[in-house]
Amino acid sequence: MIMQALSDPQFLAMVLAGIAAVATVFTVAMPLIANDNLDKRMKAVAVERDRIRARERERLTRQNRGSLRSRPAERIRQFVEQFKLSDWLGTETAKMQLMQAGFRGQKSEYTFLVFRLVLPISFTLIAGAYLYFIDDFELSLIIQLGIVIFAAYIGIKAPEIFLRNAMQKRQLSIRRAWPDALDLLLICAESGTSMEQAFRRVSTEIGRASIALAEELALTTAELSYLPERRQAYEHLAERTGLESVKAVSTALIQAERYGTPIGQALRVLAQESRDQRMNEAEKKAAALPPKLTVPMILFFLPVLFAVIMTPALIQVFDWQ
Repeated sequence: MIMQALSDPQFLAMVLAGIAAVATVFTVAMPLIANDNLDKRMKAVAVERDRIRARERERLTRQNRGSLRSRPAERIRQFVEQFKLSDWLGTETAKMQLMQAGFRGQKSEYTFLVFRLVLPISFTLIAGAYLYFIDDFELSLIIQLGIVIFAAYIGIKAPEIFLRNAMQKRQLSIRRAWPDALDLLLICAESGTSMEQAFRRVSTEIGRASIALAEELALTTAELSYLPERRQAYEHLAERTGLESVKAVSTALIQAERYGTPIGQALRVLAQESRDQRMNEAEKKAAALPPKLTVPMILFFLPVLFAVIMTPALIQVFDWQ
């Protein structure tokens, strides 16, 4: 039945027409149902900019009392403070990674701490309940205990793995768009535009290439306007991204701010270095392809190739016998 249907021209025409119709509908509907992530992230940037503005204004008027903290969700805050999770689960590395992954504020930090506490307990209880009540797979008690401990370890490492992946994904997006952003920044600087206006303009133009970089540049624009020292804004940009190329540009901007050196030539050199670094990374990936393709070729290509070559010869041998 299947072979007859596949050999029927009318059936094949109907299948191909159905596939074409589905592909057409999917192509037309995708722009309508796609989320505009750029608008959402830029709105988040505007909210963050307003928060920085309010915080800096409050700090200037209340210098003796210090800056105010943003209040996160009340329940999460009370839970974290009650059990003092920041003392025995929080680390400076995790705080830095949260910032580099785009999760800012105490709310994100408190949520991360809660997940670091809840996930190991949940994974341990789920693994133990499954082995005890549902199916123990006829395993010994020591092996079951090892499975429960491994589940607890997965629960401990899961938030860190998620955070590390989010940070690396964000850094990759910034790294790819950074040379283009430097070119735009160089054009603005050589045209006589101030750094605040240059960062604001570049953050608007680079959004289509990298939402993360547009967000960071917009925050830098806000900090340049409201922080007491512009050097702090450049240092915060390097800390939030965690990239050496961004740190080099921040250092050049700080030196230009301090000593009055021209920034155009430095930006041109740094943009070329960033572009060369991006090209070198692409060449490294291309050079690493042959070793990676060796195993798939042995497992998938060579057996098919041998079958195509040897099958006619084997058929002739069997017919001759």
